[in-house]
Amino acid sequence: MNRIVSKFGGSSLADSGQFLKVRGILEKDARRRIIVVSAPGKRHVGEAKLTDLLYLCHELVQKGLSMEEPFRLIQNRFLEIESDLKLGAGLSEELATFRKQILEGAERDFIASRGEYFSGRLMSRYLEADFIDPKDGIFFDEAGSLDPKTYDRLGRLLKDEAKRYVLPGFYGVDVNGGIKTFSRGGSDVSGAIAARAAKAELYENWTDVSGLLMADPRIVNEPHSLDLVSYREIRELSYMGASVFHDEAVAPVREAGIPINIRNTNRPEDAGTLIVSKLPDVTHYDIAGIAGKKNFSMFSVEKTMMNREVGFARRFLEIFESHRVSIEHCPTSIDSMSVVVASEEMGDKAENILEDIRRTLLPDHLEAEHELSLIAVVGEGMARQVGMASRVFKALAEAKVNVRIIDQGASELNIIVGVGNADYQQAIRALYAEMMPRQVTDN
Repeated sequence: MNRIVSKFGGSSLADSGQFLKVRGILEKDARRRIIVVSAPGKRHVGEAKLTDLLYLCHELVQKGLSMEEPFRLIQNRFLEIESDLKLGAGLSEELATFRKQILEGAERDFIASRGEYFSGRLMSRYLEADFIDPKDGIFFDEAGSLDPKTYDRLGRLLKDEAKRYVLPGFYGVDVNGGIKTFSRGGSDVSGAIAARAAKAELYENWTDVSGLLMADPRIVNEPHSLDLVSYREIRELSYMGASVFHDEAVAPVREAGIPINIRNTNRPEDAGTLIVSKLPDVTHYDIAGIAGKKNFSMFSVEKTMMNREVGFARRFLEIFESHRVSIEHCPTSIDSMSVVVASEEMGDKAENILEDIRRTLLPDHLEAEHELSLIAVVGEGMARQVGMASRVFKALAEAKVNVRIIDQGASELNIIVGVGNADYQQAIRALYAEMMPRQVTDN
């Protein structure tokens, strides 16, 4: 049987009612044999995230303060689900042991991972499925990257196609045997790893939206959703701020050619968005979406005959490397070069960076500009559409948005523009209105 890996996010597991929905979804397709779970999500706007509470417990103990209140909230969430579903999973005893581990100085990653761990324990008991602890099958190397041996080891743990398995997301084990977590939202990555390890035919990612939206609904009113998008497009959109899918989760399934289906636990009848290796020649939309991020800084250098100065670009970029600041974009012209970095990563290093640039490059003119936003218009179909760039800049001009940065990769997968933070939302709305999906027909 060709199996499906179904990963359920925090909103899909917020309470016992959501657990019931998960079981209903699994029962509708017998191929859904491998279930990856996040920690239970927020039930209402004012509620703290479980993972945040777990981090808080660690922080309080490290400072010699009481962690009893956040731990009580964590404990109550799990015991309430256990009680509502009448599971008798023995979680009270496990939570008591966990409390003792925190007080005795357990590592931060271990503590954070228990949200997914206890969620997995509940789900495996509820489904009468085999529980697989990621510490036995997901490994990190010395550099903190996923160890390729993971796919073989985890594949062996998931090998029986007749069984149903539950695997907590978000963590694995480091070279010293300690628990190590992925970055926040990393359960998406765990699901992708499980799909590749099990050689699944499909990786389902169940959340609280019916697929990928073409723009941020907090900025654009009721943006269209996409039924089909490519790995390359989703990678670009995720990196540029679209929050539906963890950008690191693409690689494991992309390498194996496994499609991803983003689905809505609360509307399981919706088809959602299918992420595939290659799009058909005819698609419904010119673009896949518009996404952006705020708070960037740009350092711009002008120097006559810069293009004849061997090693100029290398020396410019090495300044940022020496300050351990990664580079987002690097627009250039014959006598000028700019470097765009995330302001948060740069911190308070701006003046030191400027001084190093003056001393090392002796520029004719040097300028630093802050409070910039980057916005990407993404779509593989853009390369086949004449006039896409003109539509982008026409829309921004008519919205009276001043463009400070223009960047387009050789693949023509996206057009990136930089605008002031104050113009960010206006720019997103103007671009979406111009690029509003038009139905493509065969006529």
